[in-house]
Amino acid sequence: MVEVILYALIGITAADFLFDKFLDLLNDRAKSPVMPKEAEGIYDEERYAKWLAYDKANGRLGMVSSSVSILMSLALLIFGIFGWLDTFLQQWVERPVVLGLVYFGVLGFGSSIISLPFSVYSTFVIEERFGFNKTTVKTFILDMLKGAALGLVIGAPLGALIIWLYYALGEYFWLAAWAVMSIFSIFMTMFAATWIMPLFNKFTPLEDGELRTAIEGYCDKVGFKLNRLFVMDGSKRSAKSNAFFSGLGPKKTIALYDTLIEQMETEEIVAVLAHEIGHYKKQHTRQSLVLSVLQSGVMLFLLGIFLRMPAFSMALGAAEGSFHVGIIAFGIIFSPISTVIGIAMNALSRKNEFEADAYARDTYDGQPLASGLKKLTAENLGNLKPHPWYVFVHYSHPPVLKRLERLSLGSRE
Repeated sequence: MVEVILYALIGITAADFLFDKFLDLLNDRAKSPVMPKEAEGIYDEERYAKWLAYDKANGRLGMVSSSVSILMSLALLIFGIFGWLDTFLQQWVERPVVLGLVYFGVLGFGSSIISLPFSVYSTFVIEERFGFNKTTVKTFILDMLKGAALGLVIGAPLGALIIWLYYALGEYFWLAAWAVMSIFSIFMTMFAATWIMPLFNKFTPLEDGELRTAIEGYCDKVGFKLNRLFVMDGSKRSAKSNAFFSGLGPKKTIALYDTLIEQMETEEIVAVLAHEIGHYKKQHTRQSLVLSVLQSGVMLFLLGIFLRMPAFSMALGAAEGSFHVGIIAFGIIFSPISTVIGIAMNALSRKNEFEADAYARDTYDGQPLASGLKKLTAENLGNLKPHPWYVFVHYSHPPVLKRLERLSLGSRE
């Protein structure tokens, strides 16, 4: 039985990798070496050639990094390293809660070391070569240190509580863990932009002037209470631009990248902001939060059942049933289900993006939103025509040509 489970875990891991590489291949073959007619008005010949080179460079790096990852994963499974690590750590750590934290800490540290060279190459070679990188070595190192500190300050106590609940409550563990994770998700939705993100970026209230006046006029028109409108120093790390909406109720925040303000006209920025407000007006943020909470509840229910089966931990080399080793096995088993859930969530997200675009068109103007989307795509070197299957699995936003088509159709209705 244990051997059968191990073979299943290896098979699922390999199948996930092959499925992703198949989609990558389809997406790569969908690229046209010659600028397609649809790209006119977004790219010129030179910019399109730059996108091809940028996409190729990222594709090569992705292939190397994913190949290293799959080889490491298979080695850990085949040679029973997950179980060996558990046995080794038990010589030094007796308390199960501490043991679980140390176990995941060691795996997380190892994963970070392996991924670090690829992150460095992406930031300081590829992004630098194509004119996007603004990150200094100091900022890069500080980001890593801050991320590690957040993991210790937030992740470790949360993880310790989840592990303790498992040993304290047994079969009812999943209910308590679900409550904890739900509260944490709501907290992060409300306060991440206020308490967490400012640790990495500077948020400055948008100053008075033509842009703020235009934004305030639009917000008054649609009945949106504007109390947290910020400019974020995205240029600290990248020349790419964006905007986002975060929070619930009075804690809602809209942030515009400083690069977005530099690259767009006032009407285009207001249209982009109208899109973000559309997400709020259409209840998309609350919808995503509710679905995320329900998803975590299903996952934790299955995890609670799964952890009572020691054979899965033993398949990874553990001497007996183990909470932390069992979670590794569960993560692999759950992976195909997670992919299906992700596909459904992405489909819903793409529908929501179309709805937010329509809201911006109907309450403001579709033309500046369309021109803003074109600029975002050109400046960020976005893929105009990804393969439909790749979009179906991976894209949370519709391809820009689809969004422009919907905006054009709506404007003629």
